[in-house]
Amino acid sequence: MSLSQPSCNEKKSVNPTDSKSEKKSIAKLAGTAAMMLVLTGCQTVNEIDAESTPVVQKKVVHQPAAKAKKVKAPAPKPVVEKRPQDLWERIRRGLGMQLDNNHPWVMTELRWYAKNQGYFNRVADRSAPYLYFIIKEAEERGVPLELALMPVVESAYDPFAYSHAGASGLWQFMPATGSDYGLDQNWWYDGRRDVVAATRAALDYMVRLHNAFGDWELALAAFNSGPGRVQRAINRNRSEGKPTTFWDLGLPRETTAYVPKLIALGKIVRDPEKYGISLKAVPNKPYFAKVKTGGQLDMAKAAELSGISLNELYRLNPGLNRWSTPPEGPHQLLVPVAKAEAFNTKLAKLPVEDRLRWKRYTVQSGDSLSTIARRYDTRSQLIREVNKMDGDMIRIGQSLLIPVPANGKENYTLTASQRRKAQQNSNVSGRYKVNYTVKSGDSFWTISRQFNVGINELARWNNMAPRDTLRVGQKLAVWSKGSGNSDSIIRRVNYTVRSGDSLSRIANRFNVRVAQIENWNNFDSKYIHPGQLLTLYVDVTRAYD
Repeated sequence: MSLSQPSCNEKKSVNPTDSKSEKKSIAKLAGTAAMMLVLTGCQTVNEIDAESTPVVQKKVVHQPAAKAKKVKAPAPKPVVEKRPQDLWERIRRGLGMQLDNNHPWVMTELRWYAKNQGYFNRVADRSAPYLYFIIKEAEERGVPLELALMPVVESAYDPFAYSHAGASGLWQFMPATGSDYGLDQNWWYDGRRDVVAATRAALDYMVRLHNAFGDWELALAAFNSGPGRVQRAINRNRSEGKPTTFWDLGLPRETTAYVPKLIALGKIVRDPEKYGISLKAVPNKPYFAKVKTGGQLDMAKAAELSGISLNELYRLNPGLNRWSTPPEGPHQLLVPVAKAEAFNTKLAKLPVEDRLRWKRYTVQSGDSLSTIARRYDTRSQLIREVNKMDGDMIRIGQSLLIPVPANGKENYTLTASQRRKAQQNSNVSGRYKVNYTVKSGDSFWTISRQFNVGINELARWNNMAPRDTLRVGQKLAVWSKGSGNSDSIIRRVNYTVRSGDSLSRIANRFNVRVAQIENWNNFDSKYIHPGQLLTLYVDVTRAYD
């Protein structure tokens, strides 16, 4: 109940018939009111707690010259939201797209996600080192936090993901777009896979696309298929008098699935229990810190100094292609936050000569700078710089100082070359592997024709894209088809050429083709000689039909 207080000039009037107890109550109330008036500067109070204050009826004499002022109740103190402990909750609080969209395309993707708990488990594990940084960068730009889920659609948060079209990294940047956003790509380093650089480039690109299209769904479509294609689709619909929302445009199948996938993911993150999904907690705290290396550094040495495994170091620095950091930078490494200070201290004490391992090599007959560089998994330019050479000319007996991997290059399992070898050795059911050496004039198209395989699958077997350039002498894995017989058993056979043999005779004997023998053995000539060792891949169930 509210009780009006008199103004400073008003007098109180009390009924003389009031009892003594009533007088005491009034006197008590008057004292309280007087104190409140002193404290409030003679302003009126709108509400008084009815449970703690006696209710007293009293008459008030109003003076027409004085008017009571209204006082607003004090504004409630803002509720400080508790900091989320889990990054999924942090994303949940920053969702900003139209997640109530139940378009059939969205529901199709939602049904698939809802049936694949294992997929979300893998995504949570893979995203753990990167998600905090990505969310922080997104929040700084004021974008919807659905954008932190883009790497789920792009790469399933695999930093080494590489598409048949040539896109790479968490954000699947194409080479040209990556270059446009300052992501360097060379033999030593690919900025499209650099977690920090690529994340900033991707979010900057999304902001730019949103400014261009004024719509996050169209911006996402443009990120996936290119802004030019999306703009042409909009122009076409506009000229035909049709709506120009994402859902009305004629875009490639991959793009028409891309935006619905992101919306479906947003729905699940917003309410995982509704869809029967459990999201593994990812702590809401920084995972990595950046340490400046001050120059080129062997990755095995960096792993030793930082106290983490070599593979973990590469997963935090997936932009590095080789066994060391690039000689020309970037001169920095990401390491777990808890390891950063100790790593920085140890690195400062490391002698310059211990940063890399060096080998003395004496030039042999037939050597060239490029062949030596390939042998030691380095670059001709680096050998020239280390040995203060003006050109590529070398002479027999010349001594060269060459930087080499400290642990043997096969132990750097996440370098570009070792990842390619692992892919090449991944067994393909029903096929046999042929080790093919690239010759002058070869291309993915010509090689695929020789072995009757697809261009895309040939590139995929070698962890490459069909557009990638082949170099003479490069080793490729070709998984060739068998005879077509489901019961075929392919075995590698080493055959020693005998007197009187010819390629056609050997081919007939083992039920293979001459062209296959040539490809398996990388012949420079069609002539063979007794004692020559040939490699054959033979279906032992019909080799002698």
